[in-house]
Amino acid sequence: MTDVSSTAPPPAAGTQPISPIGGTPTNTTTDIERERGLEQIRDWAREAARAADAKGGDDTVILEIGAVLAITDAFVITSGRNHRQVQTIADEVEAKVKACGGPGPLRTEGRHEAEWILLDYGDFVVHVFLDETRSFYDLERLWRDAPRVAWSEPAVAGTAASGSSRAE
Repeated sequence: MTDVSSTAPPPAAGTQPISPIGGTPTNTTTDIERERGLEQIRDWAREAARAADAKGGDDTVILEIGAVLAITDAFVITSGRNHRQVQTIADEVEAKVKACGGPGPLRTEGRHEAEWILLDYGDFVVHVFLDETRSFYDLERLWRDAPRVAWSEPAVAGTAASGSSRAE
């Protein structure tokens, strides 16, 4: 049997190394690079949560679900009291994520009905619910084992403490 690892030429600069088995690219992402990517996703999710809060989003939470759901890393969940507020929250989230250098959503669902607007950014998903719709689907209960990500700035000494959903 021939040792293919010693016969393969080194990869050209800027290309992925090729696996000696099957000729497929190898995974070159290190744990440090993956953590940096996750931190960028968390930053965008935090910005989305702050944007929702700025427009009166209720009980905004970020759930880190990547360990249990392979299709995305985080959910941002918030709600509004009426259809117009739900649309306003979704618009603000989209604008603020873009303004901080984040991506635009890959897909958007539910804007017309404004009972559950879903902004799918790929690496994270923002769910903006009408209060009644949020209570019905209760995503926080469904994903209750997922860790919550703190998203608000720490309270300044001498000011009232933030709501519990902001720094869990």
